[in-house]
Amino acid sequence: MLNTMKTYLKDYVRKRSKNVRLNKPENKKPILKTLPVFQYPISKTGDQRVYVWGMAEHGALGMKSSLTSKGVSYIARPKRLAFGEKVDVTDVTCGYGFTAFAVKSTDKNVLYGSGINTDSQLGFNEKDRKFPNDLIVEPRPIPLPLKNSSADIIDMAAGRAHLLVLTNEGLFTLGNNAYGQCGRPIITDENYNKSRVVHHIPDIKGNKIKAVSAGQDHSILLTESGEVYTFGWGADGQTGLAHYRNEYKPSLVKGDLAGQYITKVACVADCVLALSDKGKVFGWGNSEYGQLLANSDNHQVNIATEIGALQTVGHITDIASGGCFCMVLNNTGDVYVWGYGILGFGPEVTFVAKPTQIPSILFGKNAYERNTKVVKIFCGMSHLAALTNTGDLYMWGCNKFGALGLGDAKDQYFPLKVNVGAQVRKVACGIDHTVTLCKPFI
Repeated sequence: MLNTMKTYLKDYVRKRSKNVRLNKPENKKPILKTLPVFQYPISKTGDQRVYVWGMAEHGALGMKSSLTSKGVSYIARPKRLAFGEKVDVTDVTCGYGFTAFAVKSTDKNVLYGSGINTDSQLGFNEKDRKFPNDLIVEPRPIPLPLKNSSADIIDMAAGRAHLLVLTNEGLFTLGNNAYGQCGRPIITDENYNKSRVVHHIPDIKGNKIKAVSAGQDHSILLTESGEVYTFGWGADGQTGLAHYRNEYKPSLVKGDLAGQYITKVACVADCVLALSDKGKVFGWGNSEYGQLLANSDNHQVNIATEIGALQTVGHITDIASGGCFCMVLNNTGDVYVWGYGILGFGPEVTFVAKPTQIPSILFGKNAYERNTKVVKIFCGMSHLAALTNTGDLYMWGCNKFGALGLGDAKDQYFPLKVNVGAQVRKVACGIDHTVTLCKPFI
């Protein structure tokens, strides 16, 4: 009886298994089912990604946030910006509470912006009336008087309330011009709110402009011949024109820059650094906290001066200048910082009088990652950033409203890796927000 039962069960299981696999009732022809085909979306905007974090209240992040600190909304961790999935973003720059996005487009909408627009630093659009308090809370086109629909943006820079946009049709400036920082004559009591004024600078005395930088209220142009021209507010010597007056005409910076080929200029406030092709660094402007490493008691240097103290740190390849500090990077990937603030040397160190190296181990270099090194540096007014050859981003400094992207709003006293979720290519630091241009991990 037991053997008979086992034989029956074995035969039943065999038949049922066969029928289930064929998906058919017993003694009927099999019914073959077609498996569903899933079509995964393919991005039409290339391989760029935009991640944002920091204060969201002013709209500079292009999105809102539910997190609040003292009634102010912010994003404490990197968040992927949906706008970056709709258009091909090629460059970003951050001003004081606003952001500009350069995009590759088949029409003349090659520039978008969001954030504070009280001085029309993002231009004026009739649709802006739907945004209260001159806060553009989502990216929208910034109108430029372009002639060619296929114009490209070469470089951008943003100050406190003005914007510089360099295209292959020349330089366009928008926003506040109270000190001549837009490169046009100063008009007393000019109303910048809801202004449609966009100034155009084709070139500088026959020299093509190849890069732009912006301080709080002054502007800096770098030409293809390696010369530097400045205009705007000069009370702290930040124009480097050997005087302390405001200047609206782009004028050549001389001093120790004479005969030098400058490859980069860095500034976010009123202290300027310039880097030559030979790895030398020059500076001018505010040196209240020893940013220019000068031996004199003059805290407002109005002429370009070589910073000889940096000769001991090797061949400099990158520079950054914040509100009260400066930072340089040499060709071996070593980062040096000096000045005042949270500099990366711990909570007890707030002032460093000479260039001091931040240990490379804090940027991921160790016995297992010997080839890791910093390749680019960036900074805002009070926070700093370093980018490695692996696309990893490290940040430190003042972390008000989560501007460091570390998940909280606590100040960070040593460089700490930011979990972006993509390979970072460029970092733009505002006063209290950060925007990054990234590439997905392969």
